[in-house]
Amino acid sequence: MRSMGPLRLTLTERFRKSALELDPDVREKLKKQLGLLASDPRHPSLRIKKIKGTGSIFEARVDRDVRFTFEYGGKHEIVLRVVGPHDPTLKKP
Repeated sequence: MRSMGPLRLTLTERFRKSALELDPDVREKLKKQLGLLASDPRHPSLRIKKIKGTGSIFEARVDRDVRFTFEYGGKHEIVLRVVGPHDPTLKKP
């Protein structure tokens, strides 16, 4: 079976702004997790879950307190929506 290669990550303006608000050490963790997402969306450390009550938005873990949300876009694309502390991020995914 041949690998398709990494998925393309598309960042929304909201995601870019929220990522810049993170502490530098959390941004480094985010980079690592986004690399995992692009190469293997089923990686266990991401702990991906569909957000209840949304049509197609998912959450993934940066660390114990920080989550990011995303949805699948076009072919081989993931659209990153927002990143931040667990509760506020998941209230407005």
